[in-house]
Amino acid sequence: MRIIAGKNKGAIIAAPRGMRTRPTADRVREAVFSILGDVAGLRVLDLFAGSGALALEALSRGAAAATLVDSRAAAVRTIANNITKLKLDSAALSRRDWLVFLKDAAKKQQRFDLIFVDPPYKMHRVIAAELKTWLPAVLEPGGRVVVEFDWRGEVTLPLTLLTDKRYGDTRVRLYQAD
Repeated sequence: MRIIAGKNKGAIIAAPRGMRTRPTADRVREAVFSILGDVAGLRVLDLFAGSGALALEALSRGAAAATLVDSRAAAVRTIANNITKLKLDSAALSRRDWLVFLKDAAKKQQRFDLIFVDPPYKMHRVIAAELKTWLPAVLEPGGRVVVEFDWRGEVTLPLTLLTDKRYGDTRVRLYQAD
């Protein structure tokens, strides 16, 4: 995988080994950022960060800060190595369960301008209710959420749907808070 644009354009980043991580393909990431447009100055949250590719791409493109959350040791090690390689001081890494992180962020009134949600595809049905409850609690007014899931699945959030696109087996929805 590589960083597509910005100050780290062309840099190669690693993904955790094995089948537990499904990194967002370069072409899907490129399409997502084309839809998002300018991300300069945004505070980003990357849940289920995996390799960190989405948040690292956002930072390369000028996001002010990014918090990357994953509960798996292999993913956290890989993300840490990618952050170090890219020399990104504005990246914060948290090895925590996604729901524990969201509840804690809501309690502390942490807010994000852009949130990436890309869990294992089969997990969406299990976490749907919690996402609906907790994502709006940590999203800035006017903030956006990008959800990546299997094209056969269905993910809805209590936010305004801006875009719904399919890229091969991947479906991407972009939501915005009112």
